[in-house]
Amino acid sequence: MGDCVNPVWPCAMAGAVSCLSGIEDLAVVIHGSSGCYYYPATLMPGELFGTFLQEPEVIFGGGERLAEVLSSIPPRYRKVAVVTTCVTAVTGEDPAESGYGGDLLVVDSPGFCGGMEEGYRIAMEALAPAVDPETPGVNLDGIHPADPFSRGNQREAERLLALAGVSPATVFSTTRYELLRKAAPVSLSVNPDLAGGAGRRIGSLLGLRDVGASFQALAKACPGSDPDPVLREVERAEDRIIHAADKYLRRYDPPSVALFGMSAPAMYAAEMLATYLDCGIAAIGSRNDPGPSRFPTAKMTSLEEIRVVLDREQPDLILGSSYERMVHPQSAFVGITLPLRGKIQLRARPLAGIEGALDLMEQVLNACMDRERRRG
Repeated sequence: MGDCVNPVWPCAMAGAVSCLSGIEDLAVVIHGSSGCYYYPATLMPGELFGTFLQEPEVIFGGGERLAEVLSSIPPRYRKVAVVTTCVTAVTGEDPAESGYGGDLLVVDSPGFCGGMEEGYRIAMEALAPAVDPETPGVNLDGIHPADPFSRGNQREAERLLALAGVSPATVFSTTRYELLRKAAPVSLSVNPDLAGGAGRRIGSLLGLRDVGASFQALAKACPGSDPDPVLREVERAEDRIIHAADKYLRRYDPPSVALFGMSAPAMYAAEMLATYLDCGIAAIGSRNDPGPSRFPTAKMTSLEEIRVVLDREQPDLILGSSYERMVHPQSAFVGITLPLRGKIQLRARPLAGIEGALDLMEQVLNACMDRERRRG
């Protein structure tokens, strides 16, 4: 995140907490101030623990407070992870010296280490997942609880695997601790920006074409699997999108679009909009270091950078987070990245897979039509 003013992307500490909090029998303790605790707590749906260090503990050491919190961890957790924050990392505290008698995993990922994806990587390295060649099925990775689409992505990936006659193996990172070292030899990703897990990655589920290519690769990696039901559904979904987009374009001009989010999901959405809706991609503001792109793309992690781009481009449509919606409320808006504030989401909406592609285009078309109606 560097020296950005008003950063809009969670720091490495929050990324580590997101990765770890999906492990259902792993207790996660944030060793730092109340502010360090409450920010990730607003993003994660699960239970988190914090030491809530005060000024005297920052000065003289928070070991006693950490030991007190560790002693109160419920017995249902098999293992405990302590995530360091900027304060405890700078003071050089070693959580392993707390005197805790249980199995303690220390994850050193203070906020100044980088962005969310860096913290996710650090946490995954600490978890040290491993492949068991005897484990059947396919792992899923790129799933983390802070992502508003995580449940939907996991369910959609599992549905597609079932269509192909393949069972899901370890899900990174929503699984039990013991399964981290019993991963299958191959994996599919719902977000390639969140590298981790174990097993040879054979493809991504971001976009209809990637879904088709991934399941063709899966057929070679998993003898006995049948990609044809998935490929047929990809074809039907593409027909529906083309029909709906053509209907829109008979009435309205293609919208200009600015997209914000992690690089892979943002570029996937840009490709969908350019391919099926002839959208002009004005800008992609990537929260992490972007990969190669045929669209104008730059890393943007501050509100000031975002405001400059939106004021300059004046897009008809924005895909991003609550920050972009706040900065430029006159544009049509579709949320594709955290945080998405001021909106209740109870159902498991996917961004990846076939249903994710359909849901994305449905929301885009409806948002654009609503904007056109407001304009009269």
